[in-house]
Amino acid sequence: MTSACFDHLTPEQLRELAAQLMQRVASLDQQVHYHKTRSDQLAHEIAVLKRHRFARRSEQLGAAQIGLLDDLLDTDIAAIEAELEELAPAPAAAEPRRQPRRTALPPQFPRTLIHHEPGNTQCACGCRLKRIGEDVSEKLDYTPGVFTVERHVRGKWVCERCETLTQAPVPAQVIDKGLPTAGLLAQVMVAKFADHLPLYRQERIFARSGLAIPRSTLAQWVGRCGVQLQPLVDALRDIVLEQNVVHADETPVQMLAPGMKKTQRAYVWAYVPSPFAGLRAVVYDFSPSRAGE
Repeated sequence: MTSACFDHLTPEQLRELAAQLMQRVASLDQQVHYHKTRSDQLAHEIAVLKRHRFARRSEQLGAAQIGLLDDLLDTDIAAIEAELEELAPAPAAAEPRRQPRRTALPPQFPRTLIHHEPGNTQCACGCRLKRIGEDVSEKLDYTPGVFTVERHVRGKWVCERCETLTQAPVPAQVIDKGLPTAGLLAQVMVAKFADHLPLYRQERIFARSGLAIPRSTLAQWVGRCGVQLQPLVDALRDIVLEQNVVHADETPVQMLAPGMKKTQRAYVWAYVPSPFAGLRAVVYDFSPSRAGE
């Protein structure tokens, strides 16, 4: 489009056109990010499958090592799928989505009733609201050795005159429409990363408490928690790197790059403030090379 095409446009029209172009560029960037993330997911799965199938006998993994690798793979895939859900463009028309049928929680677990009701049961038209029903959802909680169930009851209130329906909103959850409470997710994350308990061991521990949560489900929870916690990690990293003195150290690791038949050296960097600083934190950063940036 030449400059002559814009001669007849007013400044307001030019600004509106520029805003439309910027919006389209942002949409295209989001689509590119979505497809790149999807490509990384597929490349990651293919690389792991090739490792299982074509590795030399001396490099093939034992049953315990394969279990750990499966945990990492499921966790990474769950994290990538969570990012894909956030990046995926909204559908043009809402299509009914078939939800998988969830197994009911064991009735012997203690249950805590948590009621969510509107703060005001008077309609805007002046009438009193009438309770006509409720929605009930259950969240699985855990304290070491004991499962409990939070039973959330959200009453439905309606005005008989104007038929206005009022209901308390659904409380925010770490995993939207997920089964676990924040306490159960914290237990899994702390046990895995602080107590070094692999997910297959946590599966056995939970089974002894009365409910065997599949390892694949635990891995999905860990992956989705990682995505939710990423802004906190980024903020902590910025704070650490703003310190006057930062100690850094690297740990070489072998990385199987997609499309390559052999591994290459990558690095996990640890950043730590000075012992004399008021901040006590450690941030780990993965890098495929030792490049200056």
